[in-house]
Amino acid sequence: MKKTPLYEKHIELGGKIVEFAGWALPVQYKSIIEEHEKVRNSAGVFDVSHMGEILIDGTGAEEFLQHLITNDISTLKEGRVRYSPVCYPDGGTVDDVIVYKLSNQKYLVVVNAANTEKDYQWMLDNATADVSITNVSDNYALLAIQGPKAIEILKELTTYPLENMKPFSFADKVDVSGIEVLISRTGYTGEDGFEIYIAPEKSATLWDKLLQTGKEGTIIPAGLGARDTLRLEAALPLYGHELSKDITPIEAGLSRFVKFDKKDFIGKKVLLAQADSPNKRILVGFEMIDRGIPRNDYEVFSEDKKIGFVTSGGFSPTLKKNIGMALINSEYANMGNEIDIIIRNKACKAKIIKLPFYSRK
Repeated sequence: MKKTPLYEKHIELGGKIVEFAGWALPVQYKSIIEEHEKVRNSAGVFDVSHMGEILIDGTGAEEFLQHLITNDISTLKEGRVRYSPVCYPDGGTVDDVIVYKLSNQKYLVVVNAANTEKDYQWMLDNATADVSITNVSDNYALLAIQGPKAIEILKELTTYPLENMKPFSFADKVDVSGIEVLISRTGYTGEDGFEIYIAPEKSATLWDKLLQTGKEGTIIPAGLGARDTLRLEAALPLYGHELSKDITPIEAGLSRFVKFDKKDFIGKKVLLAQADSPNKRILVGFEMIDRGIPRNDYEVFSEDKKIGFVTSGGFSPTLKKNIGMALINSEYANMGNEIDIIIRNKACKAKIIKLPFYSRK
């Protein structure tokens, strides 16, 4: 397993290490629920150094990305960030990525850890002569400070006016505790927060500094377990669950990130036909009525007919309920409809409810 530059820190803190996308990462330190609640109410820091970073550079950078991704970056200003799916010609999803506009000819694309090599190859396969594409993942460690108190904690370590940063914006060469970093107001928890891109050899120093900042107990380290429960409550997709080579962004409820009014992009024709089709699979949220915890790939039935499968599920620490998302036939997707989730060979009742399950005030 690959190790992030913070691996030793996780061991020191008693992190329970698991394998995720080929990386040795902490699933939890003390308790998933405690870490989850701390992020919702105060702040947590995550090591997300396993994420991949790919640099797109050259006169054709914007045009290349416009063809590659489904979202539109022609309106993206320098210092701003945009989320987008990346599709195959058949509409299936290669990955979902975050695009940072460094300049008119330079973009940093942040990709999911498990997909870094595949995405890099996909970009090379579709590259034009006027772009250079470089996998720069080894140049960065990545820390995510998330939660309502993230800003006040980080403000103790920098004079940069963080309060002026809009969501989905970033600033480069910011001094945080004497270390130069790229910082963005982004995250994957449904809370306010920041992600800090930092030289790997300096990441442990900043990690320690963050955990020592604020009043005691204001911020704690958080692992993959809490990251997953937090993103589930916020109904944020996870590649391999809500999105995959077999699940399109239209099916996953991400139509707002597919811009059909821009010039041709990979998968456009298929996605357009799917968007116009009344008979398609659709992502829904549900809460359990019967006891039982829904998990990825559990079958979903309506009466005696299989209508889909669970993409993600689990216990919601905020709502104190068992919840999940499922990809089902659209005719069964009405709010309030009852469905059956097959848990250990038993049909357990659930009810379709509105997504997201949680959004911050």
